[in-house]
Amino acid sequence: MSNARDQVQRLLALVPYLRENDGALVEDVAAEFGVKPKQIIADLKVLWFCGLPGAQMGDLIEIDIEAAEGDGVIHINNADYLARPLRLAADEALALLTALRTLREVTGDNDRDAVDRAIAKLETAAGEGAAAAIEGAAAHVHVEPTRPELAETVNRALAGHRRLHLTYDVPSRDETTERDVDPMRLVVSEGRTYLEAWCRLAEDVRLFRLDRIAAAKLLDLPSEPPAQATPRDLSNGMFQPSEADLLATVRLAPPARWVAEYYPTESVEEGPNGSLVITLRVADTAWLQRLILRLGGSAQVLEPAELGAQIAETAREALKAYTF
Repeated sequence: MSNARDQVQRLLALVPYLRENDGALVEDVAAEFGVKPKQIIADLKVLWFCGLPGAQMGDLIEIDIEAAEGDGVIHINNADYLARPLRLAADEALALLTALRTLREVTGDNDRDAVDRAIAKLETAAGEGAAAAIEGAAAHVHVEPTRPELAETVNRALAGHRRLHLTYDVPSRDETTERDVDPMRLVVSEGRTYLEAWCRLAEDVRLFRLDRIAAAKLLDLPSEPPAQATPRDLSNGMFQPSEADLLATVRLAPPARWVAEYYPTESVEEGPNGSLVITLRVADTAWLQRLILRLGGSAQVLEPAELGAQIAETAREALKAYTF
């Protein structure tokens, strides 16, 4: 089955492919795109109603689908505008530059020159008029740099499908662990880079922040994640609450209302004097404790009561270290 996202991605590639391969057989096109001929016919019927914004019926893409039925051939017309040189708007160029600069931070020395050349070409293609807007917006985009030797080791592991031995810092437990992992991919989120891998210590898929990897050693063993080691769906962010996580209720004073927008919540209710009462799933109570302490007196855990009492006691102990 093909969902809407898959179909849109396929259509974006299908039109230029058909322009370059006029008269292609339905079966050949289906094989090229890894779908059944029936799906290609369905895609063609969607293209029949596509064109540039504001186009009239006579301006839409024309597909000869009569000849395309069964084992026939496909002809596409009225799509010449797709051959025009691409002109990037400032926001489009910014998105590509951000991705390339992010890629540069996690690329080994051997590939960094190629990324730098691509960045230079893209900056030139964007034009002088967009340069100022791009640089101004890019100044607000921050990606934590990765140590070059670590980036080189991780990229070699991914490219060569080899296992890694990690020395990894776990701040929530204030400990450093040793573990072997089978690398799967690199992920960048909110300016930080993560290695997604099958962890042989936890026997599960884990995300490892590269800035918390104290050391990485390339092992002379193949990377062999098991069949159940599927990449996480991160479309909704890095933190994805589970029904098995602790449900906590927190009161937020006005200065801390931003928490309700920044973190996934189960419910949000208005409280007295401009406060909010939120419920959220918490997989790691140490994380919630750090958040509440960082917010000072602007946040309070209401439920579970024992966790709230523990955080309050921690705050009192911390205050004893100060002389007033």
